[in-house]
Amino acid sequence: MCSSIKVLGIESSCDDTSAAIVSHTQGENPEVLSMVVQNQGTLHEQYGGIVPEIAARAHSDRLDRCTIETLNSAQLNLLDLDCIAVTAGPGLIGGVISGVSFAKGLAAGSGLPMVGVNHLAAHALTVRLTHQVDFPFLCLLVSGGHCQFLAVLSPDDFIRLGGTIDDAPGEAFDKTARQLGLSQPGGPVIEKVAISGNPTKYAFPRPLKNQQGCNLSFSGLKTSLLREKEKIISEEGTISKTRMADLCASFQKAVSESLSQKSQVALKIFEETVGQKPTLFAISGGVAANQMIRKDIEDVCWVNEIKFYAPPLEYCTDNGAMIAWVGIEKFRTGNFDGFDLEARSRWPLDTSSSPILGGGKRGAKS
Repeated sequence: MCSSIKVLGIESSCDDTSAAIVSHTQGENPEVLSMVVQNQGTLHEQYGGIVPEIAARAHSDRLDRCTIETLNSAQLNLLDLDCIAVTAGPGLIGGVISGVSFAKGLAAGSGLPMVGVNHLAAHALTVRLTHQVDFPFLCLLVSGGHCQFLAVLSPDDFIRLGGTIDDAPGEAFDKTARQLGLSQPGGPVIEKVAISGNPTKYAFPRPLKNQQGCNLSFSGLKTSLLREKEKIISEEGTISKTRMADLCASFQKAVSESLSQKSQVALKIFEETVGQKPTLFAISGGVAANQMIRKDIEDVCWVNEIKFYAPPLEYCTDNGAMIAWVGIEKFRTGNFDGFDLEARSRWPLDTSSSPILGGGKRGAKS
Protein backbone atom coordinates (compact mmCIF):
# COMPACT_ATOMS: atom_id res chain seq x y z
CA MET A 1 0.00 0.00 0.00
CA CYS A 2 1.46 3.35 -1.02
CA SER A 3 2.15 5.92 1.69
CA SER A 4 0.97 8.95 -0.30
CA ILE A 5 -2.50 8.87 -1.84
CA LYS A 6 -4.93 11.18 -3.61
CA VAL A 7 -8.69 10.68 -3.38
CA LEU A 8 -11.59 12.34 -5.17
CA GLY A 9 -14.55 12.99 -2.88
CA ILE A 10 -18.09 13.43 -4.23
CA GLU A 11 -20.92 14.87 -2.10
CA SER A 12 -24.60 15.18 -3.11
CA SER A 13 -26.65 14.28 -0.03
CA CYS A 14 -28.73 17.47 0.24
CA ASP A 15 -28.51 20.77 -1.63
CA ASP A 16 -24.77 21.21 -2.12
CA THR A 17 -23.07 19.52 -5.07
CA SER A 18 -19.38 19.21 -4.30
CA ALA A 19 -16.22 17.52 -5.49
CA ALA A 20 -12.78 17.75 -3.94
CA ILE A 21 -9.36 16.13 -4.12
CA VAL A 22 -7.42 15.49 -0.93
CA SER A 23 -3.84 14.26 -0.77
CA HIS A 24 -2.22 12.67 2.26
CA THR A 25 1.21 11.32 3.02
CA GLN A 26 1.51 9.34 6.23
CA GLY A 27 3.07 11.41 8.98
CA GLU A 28 2.16 14.70 7.33
CA ASN A 29 -0.90 16.96 7.35
CA PRO A 30 -3.57 16.30 4.70
CA GLU A 31 -3.77 18.76 1.82
CA VAL A 32 -6.96 19.79 0.06
CA LEU A 33 -5.66 20.19 -3.48
CA SER A 34 -8.93 21.56 -4.83
CA MET A 35 -12.59 21.80 -3.90
CA VAL A 36 -15.70 22.97 -5.74
CA VAL A 37 -19.07 23.52 -4.03
CA GLN A 38 -22.16 24.51 -5.99
CA ASN A 39 -25.05 25.55 -3.76
CA GLN A 40 -28.66 25.24 -4.92
CA GLY A 41 -30.07 28.01 -2.75
CA THR A 42 -31.54 30.03 -5.63
CA LEU A 43 -33.32 26.94 -7.00
CA HIS A 44 -35.23 26.33 -3.77
CA GLU A 45 -35.61 29.88 -2.46
CA GLN A 46 -39.16 30.43 -3.72
CA TYR A 47 -40.37 27.23 -2.03
CA GLY A 48 -39.15 28.12 1.47
CA GLY A 49 -37.11 24.93 1.77
CA ILE A 50 -35.35 22.19 -0.17
CA VAL A 51 -37.44 20.37 -2.79
CA PRO A 52 -35.95 16.84 -3.11
CA GLU A 53 -36.84 16.36 -6.80
CA ILE A 54 -35.30 19.69 -7.80
CA ALA A 55 -32.20 18.89 -5.70
CA ALA A 56 -31.74 15.48 -7.33
CA ARG A 57 -32.02 16.90 -10.86
CA ALA A 58 -29.56 19.68 -10.04
CA HIS A 59 -27.03 17.17 -8.68
CA SER A 60 -27.30 15.08 -11.85
CA ASP A 61 -26.65 18.19 -13.92
CA ARG A 62 -23.73 19.48 -11.86
CA LEU A 63 -21.73 16.46 -10.69
CA ASP A 64 -19.70 16.09 -13.88
CA ARG A 65 -18.95 19.82 -14.09
CA CYS A 66 -17.90 19.98 -10.44
CA THR A 67 -15.58 17.02 -10.92
CA ILE A 68 -14.00 18.39 -14.11
CA GLU A 69 -13.46 21.79 -12.46
CA THR A 70 -11.90 20.10 -9.41
CA LEU A 71 -9.52 18.03 -11.53
CA ASN A 72 -8.53 21.05 -13.61
CA SER A 73 -7.95 23.19 -10.52
CA ALA A 74 -5.65 20.52 -9.06
CA GLN A 75 -3.97 20.07 -12.47
CA LEU A 76 -4.66 16.34 -12.31
CA ASN A 77 -6.24 13.70 -14.50
CA LEU A 78 -8.62 11.05 -13.18
CA LEU A 79 -5.92 8.39 -13.52
CA ASP A 80 -3.59 10.42 -11.29
CA LEU A 81 -5.88 9.52 -8.40
CA ASP A 82 -5.87 6.44 -6.20
CA CYS A 83 -9.53 6.16 -5.24
CA ILE A 84 -13.02 7.62 -5.65
CA ALA A 85 -15.07 8.29 -2.50
CA VAL A 86 -18.77 9.14 -2.61
CA THR A 87 -21.52 9.87 -0.12
CA ALA A 88 -23.70 6.75 -0.05
CA GLY A 89 -26.05 8.07 2.65
CA PRO A 90 -27.79 9.24 4.68
CA GLY A 91 -29.53 12.03 2.83
CA LEU A 92 -32.21 12.90 0.29
CA ILE A 93 -32.35 9.65 -1.65
CA GLY A 94 -32.52 11.23 -5.11
CA GLY A 95 -29.34 13.21 -4.54
CA VAL A 96 -27.53 10.25 -2.99
CA ILE A 97 -28.49 8.04 -5.94
CA SER A 98 -27.18 10.69 -8.34
CA GLY A 99 -23.81 10.78 -6.58
CA VAL A 100 -23.44 7.02 -6.19
CA SER A 101 -24.39 6.40 -9.83
CA PHE A 102 -21.91 9.03 -11.01
CA ALA A 103 -19.13 7.56 -8.87
CA LYS A 104 -19.83 4.07 -10.18
CA GLY A 105 -19.48 5.37 -13.72
CA LEU A 106 -16.16 7.02 -12.92
CA ALA A 107 -14.88 3.87 -11.21
CA ALA A 108 -15.97 1.64 -14.08
CA GLY A 109 -14.38 3.90 -16.69
CA SER A 110 -11.12 4.48 -14.81
CA GLY A 111 -10.63 1.19 -13.01
CA LEU A 112 -10.11 3.05 -9.74
CA PRO A 113 -11.39 1.54 -6.48
CA MET A 114 -14.49 3.10 -4.92
CA VAL A 115 -15.48 3.80 -1.32
CA GLY A 116 -19.02 4.51 -0.12
CA VAL A 117 -18.94 7.07 2.71
CA ASN A 118 -21.40 7.66 5.53
CA HIS A 119 -22.13 11.40 5.38
CA LEU A 120 -22.39 11.61 9.19
CA ALA A 121 -19.04 9.88 9.64
CA ALA A 122 -17.51 12.40 7.25
CA HIS A 123 -18.73 15.30 9.40
CA ALA A 124 -17.52 13.60 12.59
CA LEU A 125 -14.07 12.88 11.11
CA THR A 126 -13.57 16.35 9.58
CA VAL A 127 -11.47 17.33 12.60
CA ARG A 128 -8.91 14.70 11.52
CA LEU A 129 -8.74 16.36 8.11
CA THR A 130 -8.21 19.84 9.54
CA HIS A 131 -6.26 19.09 12.73
CA GLN A 132 -5.06 15.43 12.53
CA VAL A 133 -6.21 14.50 16.03
CA ASP A 134 -5.93 11.03 17.53
CA PHE A 135 -8.71 8.65 18.55
CA PRO A 136 -10.75 8.55 20.70
CA PHE A 137 -12.44 11.94 20.90
CA LEU A 138 -15.84 13.44 21.65
CA CYS A 139 -17.79 15.00 18.81
CA LEU A 140 -21.00 17.00 18.68
CA LEU A 141 -22.41 16.53 15.21
CA VAL A 142 -24.91 19.34 14.80
CA SER A 143 -26.53 20.07 11.44
CA GLY A 144 -29.78 20.65 9.61
CA GLY A 145 -30.94 17.07 9.96
CA HIS A 146 -28.86 15.61 12.77
CA CYS A 147 -27.74 16.31 16.31
CA GLN A 148 -25.84 13.75 18.35
CA PHE A 149 -22.97 13.42 20.78
CA LEU A 150 -20.54 10.76 19.56
CA ALA A 151 -17.60 8.95 21.06
CA VAL A 152 -15.42 8.55 17.97
CA LEU A 153 -13.20 5.50 18.48
CA SER A 154 -12.03 4.87 14.89
CA PRO A 155 -13.12 5.69 11.33
CA ASP A 156 -15.70 2.89 11.59
CA ASP A 157 -16.54 2.82 15.30
CA PHE A 158 -18.90 5.34 16.86
CA ILE A 159 -20.85 5.28 20.11
CA ARG A 160 -23.85 7.59 20.29
CA LEU A 161 -23.98 9.10 23.78
CA GLY A 162 -27.10 11.18 23.18
CA GLY A 163 -28.93 13.25 20.62
CA THR A 164 -32.08 15.11 19.75
CA ILE A 165 -35.41 13.39 20.41
CA ASP A 166 -37.21 15.57 17.84
CA ASP A 167 -35.92 18.43 15.67
CA ALA A 168 -32.25 18.91 14.88
CA PRO A 169 -30.96 22.43 15.65
CA GLY A 170 -30.59 23.30 11.98
CA GLU A 171 -34.14 22.16 11.35
CA ALA A 172 -35.34 24.27 14.29
CA PHE A 173 -33.48 27.31 12.91
CA ASP A 174 -35.07 26.79 9.48
CA LYS A 175 -38.60 26.38 10.84
CA THR A 176 -38.20 29.37 13.14
CA ALA A 177 -36.99 31.53 10.25
CA ARG A 178 -40.10 30.56 8.29
CA GLN A 179 -42.29 31.44 11.27
CA LEU A 180 -40.67 34.87 11.37
CA GLY A 181 -40.90 35.43 7.63
CA LEU A 182 -37.12 35.27 7.16
CA SER A 183 -35.29 33.64 4.26
CA GLN A 184 -33.65 30.22 4.11
CA PRO A 185 -31.43 28.64 5.28
CA GLY A 186 -32.56 29.83 8.68
CA GLY A 187 -29.38 29.42 10.72
CA PRO A 188 -27.18 32.06 9.06
CA VAL A 189 -30.12 34.48 8.72
CA ILE A 190 -31.14 34.22 12.38
CA GLU A 191 -27.51 34.60 13.45
CA LYS A 192 -27.19 37.78 11.37
CA VAL A 193 -30.44 39.32 12.64
CA ALA A 194 -29.57 38.36 16.24
CA ILE A 195 -26.41 40.50 16.25
CA SER A 196 -28.36 43.63 17.17
CA GLY A 197 -30.78 41.83 19.50
CA ASN A 198 -31.00 41.26 23.26
CA PRO A 199 -30.47 37.53 23.98
CA THR A 200 -32.12 37.82 27.42
CA LYS A 201 -35.25 39.66 26.24
CA TYR A 202 -37.41 36.53 26.03
CA ALA A 203 -37.12 33.62 28.47
CA PHE A 204 -37.39 30.73 26.05
CA PRO A 205 -37.13 27.23 27.61
CA ARG A 206 -34.09 24.96 27.64
CA PRO A 207 -35.89 21.63 27.05
CA LEU A 208 -34.63 18.55 28.96
CA LYS A 209 -32.28 20.78 30.96
CA ASN A 210 -33.01 19.01 34.24
CA GLN A 211 -33.23 15.47 32.85
CA GLN A 212 -30.37 13.00 33.12
CA GLY A 213 -28.34 12.13 30.06
CA CYS A 214 -27.37 14.30 27.12
CA ASN A 215 -30.44 13.99 24.93
CA LEU A 216 -31.80 17.25 23.53
CA SER A 217 -35.12 18.64 22.34
CA PHE A 218 -35.85 21.70 20.22
CA SER A 219 -39.49 21.25 19.23
CA GLY A 220 -40.90 22.97 22.34
CA LEU A 221 -38.44 25.83 21.99
CA LYS A 222 -39.70 26.48 18.49
CA THR A 223 -43.31 26.45 19.71
CA SER A 224 -42.47 28.87 22.51
CA LEU A 225 -41.10 31.38 20.02
CA LEU A 226 -44.22 31.09 17.87
CA ARG A 227 -46.41 31.94 20.86
CA GLU A 228 -44.24 34.94 21.71
CA LYS A 229 -44.47 36.13 18.12
CA GLU A 230 -48.26 35.85 18.15
CA LYS A 231 -48.40 37.75 21.45
CA ILE A 232 -46.32 40.61 20.02
CA ILE A 233 -48.52 40.86 16.94
CA SER A 234 -51.65 40.81 19.12
CA GLU A 235 -50.35 43.64 21.29
CA GLU A 236 -48.44 45.75 18.75
CA GLY A 237 -49.97 44.82 15.41
CA THR A 238 -46.61 44.02 13.80
CA ILE A 239 -43.08 42.90 14.61
CA SER A 240 -40.58 45.74 14.55
CA LYS A 241 -36.92 45.27 13.62
CA THR A 242 -36.01 45.55 17.30
CA ARG A 243 -38.52 42.87 18.30
CA MET A 244 -37.33 40.65 15.45
CA ALA A 245 -33.71 41.00 16.55
CA ASP A 246 -34.62 40.24 20.16
CA LEU A 247 -36.61 37.15 19.15
CA CYS A 248 -33.73 35.83 17.04
CA ALA A 249 -31.12 36.60 19.70
CA SER A 250 -33.15 34.96 22.47
CA PHE A 251 -33.89 31.90 20.35
CA GLN A 252 -30.25 31.50 19.30
CA LYS A 253 -29.11 31.82 22.91
CA ALA A 254 -31.58 29.14 24.02
CA VAL A 255 -30.28 26.73 21.37
CA SER A 256 -26.66 27.50 22.23
CA GLU A 257 -27.16 27.11 25.98
CA SER A 258 -29.04 23.84 25.49
CA LEU A 259 -26.10 22.48 23.49
CA SER A 260 -23.44 23.73 25.90
CA GLN A 261 -25.29 22.46 29.00
CA LYS A 262 -25.66 18.99 27.51
CA SER A 263 -22.05 19.11 26.31
CA GLN A 264 -21.01 19.27 29.96
CA VAL A 265 -23.03 16.11 30.62
CA ALA A 266 -21.66 14.41 27.49
CA LEU A 267 -18.10 14.84 28.78
CA LYS A 268 -18.98 12.79 31.86
CA ILE A 269 -20.85 10.13 29.89
CA PHE A 270 -17.89 9.81 27.51
CA GLU A 271 -15.57 9.07 30.42
CA GLU A 272 -17.99 6.51 31.88
CA THR A 273 -18.51 4.82 28.49
CA VAL A 274 -15.00 4.86 27.03
CA GLY A 275 -13.13 4.51 30.30
CA GLN A 276 -11.05 7.65 29.95
CA LYS A 277 -11.55 11.39 30.01
CA PRO A 278 -11.69 12.88 26.51
CA THR A 279 -8.71 15.02 25.60
CA LEU A 280 -10.54 16.64 22.71
CA PHE A 281 -14.05 17.89 22.01
CA ALA A 282 -14.87 18.62 18.35
CA ILE A 283 -18.02 20.08 16.83
CA SER A 284 -18.96 19.54 13.21
CA GLY A 285 -21.82 20.02 10.78
CA GLY A 286 -23.48 23.10 9.35
CA VAL A 287 -24.69 24.51 12.68
CA ALA A 288 -21.10 24.33 13.96
CA ALA A 289 -20.52 27.48 11.89
CA ASN A 290 -22.63 29.47 14.37
CA GLN A 291 -20.22 31.67 16.34
CA MET A 292 -22.25 31.76 19.57
CA ILE A 293 -22.53 27.97 19.65
CA ARG A 294 -18.78 27.64 19.04
CA LYS A 295 -17.98 30.10 21.81
CA ASP A 296 -20.32 28.56 24.41
CA ILE A 297 -18.99 25.04 23.84
CA GLU A 298 -15.41 26.28 23.78
CA ASP A 299 -16.07 27.79 27.22
CA VAL A 300 -17.23 24.37 28.47
CA CYS A 301 -14.00 22.84 27.20
CA TRP A 302 -11.90 25.57 28.80
CA VAL A 303 -13.50 24.98 32.22
CA ASN A 304 -12.89 21.23 31.89
CA GLU A 305 -9.34 21.68 30.53
CA ILE A 306 -10.15 19.88 27.29
CA LYS A 307 -8.98 20.89 23.83
CA PHE A 308 -11.69 22.31 21.60
CA TYR A 309 -11.66 22.08 17.82
CA ALA A 310 -14.13 23.31 15.23
CA PRO A 311 -13.47 23.03 11.49
CA PRO A 312 -12.97 26.15 9.38
CA LEU A 313 -16.32 27.44 8.18
CA GLU A 314 -15.94 26.03 4.66
CA TYR A 315 -15.68 22.52 6.10
CA CYS A 316 -18.71 22.82 8.41
CA THR A 317 -21.27 22.70 5.62
CA ASP A 318 -21.49 19.77 3.20
CA ASN A 319 -18.35 19.46 1.10
CA GLY A 320 -16.38 16.99 -0.97
CA ALA A 321 -13.17 17.32 1.06
CA MET A 322 -14.65 15.59 4.11
CA ILE A 323 -15.85 12.75 1.86
CA ALA A 324 -12.40 12.42 0.28
CA TRP A 325 -10.80 12.31 3.73
CA VAL A 326 -12.95 9.37 4.85
CA GLY A 327 -12.02 7.77 1.54
CA ILE A 328 -8.36 8.12 2.54
CA GLU A 329 -9.05 6.62 5.98
CA LYS A 330 -10.78 3.63 4.38
CA PHE A 331 -8.30 3.30 1.51
CA ARG A 332 -5.47 2.67 3.94
CA THR A 333 -7.38 -0.31 5.38
CA GLY A 334 -8.41 -1.67 1.97
CA ASN A 335 -12.07 -1.13 2.86
CA PHE A 336 -13.45 -0.72 -0.67
CA ASP A 337 -16.93 -1.14 -2.12
CA GLY A 338 -18.10 -2.89 -5.26
CA PHE A 339 -20.63 -1.89 -7.88
CA ASP A 340 -23.37 -3.25 -5.64
CA LEU A 341 -22.92 -0.19 -3.39
CA GLU A 342 -26.39 1.01 -2.39
CA ALA A 343 -27.63 4.55 -1.86
CA ARG A 344 -29.21 4.88 1.58
CA SER A 345 -31.58 7.53 2.87
CA ARG A 346 -30.91 6.43 6.46
CA TRP A 347 -27.62 5.14 7.84
CA PRO A 348 -27.05 5.52 11.60
CA LEU A 349 -23.45 5.57 12.79
CA ASP A 350 -24.15 3.60 15.97
CA THR A 351 -26.11 0.51 14.96
CA SER A 352 -25.83 -1.21 18.35
CA SER A 353 -27.83 1.39 20.31
CA SER A 354 -31.59 1.75 20.21
CA PRO A 355 -32.69 4.53 17.83
CA ILE A 356 -33.68 7.85 19.37
CA LEU A 357 -35.93 8.94 16.53
CA GLY A 358 -37.51 5.62 15.61
CA GLY A 359 -37.32 3.82 12.31
CA GLY A 360 -39.63 2.27 9.74
CA LYS A 361 -39.10 0.46 6.45
CA ARG A 362 -36.03 2.58 5.64
CA GLY A 363 -34.40 1.87 9.02
CA ALA A 364 -33.51 3.96 12.05
CA LYS A 365 -32.98 7.69 11.57
CA SER A 366 -30.26 7.93 14.25
